[in-house]
Amino acid sequence: MPRLFLAALAALFTTPLAAQDADLVARGEYLVTGPAGCGNCHSPLGPEGFVAGQELSGRLVEDNDAFTAIAPNITPAGRVADWSDAELGRAIREGLRPDGSLVGPPMPYPMYRGLSDTDVSAIVAYLRTVPAVENDPGSSEYRIPLPPAYGPPIESVADVAPGVSVEYGAYLAGPVAHCMECHTPFGPMGPMLDTDLGRGGFEFHGPWGISVASNITSHEDGLAGYSDDEVAAMIVQGMRPDGSPMFPPMPYGFLANMTDDDLAAIILYLRSLPPLPSNG
Repeated sequence: MPRLFLAALAALFTTPLAAQDADLVARGEYLVTGPAGCGNCHSPLGPEGFVAGQELSGRLVEDNDAFTAIAPNITPAGRVADWSDAELGRAIREGLRPDGSLVGPPMPYPMYRGLSDTDVSAIVAYLRTVPAVENDPGSSEYRIPLPPAYGPPIESVADVAPGVSVEYGAYLAGPVAHCMECHTPFGPMGPMLDTDLGRGGFEFHGPWGISVASNITSHEDGLAGYSDDEVAAMIVQGMRPDGSPMFPPMPYGFLANMTDDDLAAIILYLRSLPPLPSNG
């Protein structure tokens, strides 16, 4: 009888915790394979797109005069396997490795610093469950000085209540999907989020040629002339209303995994952006 009692007591306390862990992993899977689009940089690319079976095992992302940026293997076969969950979470949100060295661009730390504690934990929890893929993509090299840190240590970031709201849309378009970094012009100190938020103009160079981040403010140069359905198609399908395809590096395949409510929240937020004319 006592053994049965102890077993029942153990089940009482462990079952809810197991359910919480499963929920956390599920949230992390949604973020990593959906709006956060981690594989857009961390998964190897071949001539036909992402290489099947090598998801999240790292690749060369950018090679220019300033740096050679290599996204590391973030599967359990990569260097992150030896990091604690807290250390991996700090690297994601603050850009600091356990040895104190800084992760360089193009990781969007102006955005990732706003990730909630829950979502950082969820991303880490999911990454611990993905298949281990043996791949060594090499290490980044920076030919420009990096700052000592991207900001003061982060103590805690509260959750933003999910829903079709401007506030949650701002969270998704900012800290989660970092849309606002790519679609904001860069100055000497990085994206000019305080003055030019969403006005576009940043150039991306890749095998496809040159793509220029669009103006996504409510200005006529931006989204004012598009319906919500047209904006949604551009975000998740990479297709303009005239049927012409849009170029990378926008992670269309990942954004297509968003829920309808999350997509609606992002569009609602974009509609709220102050109208700014495009540069040039």
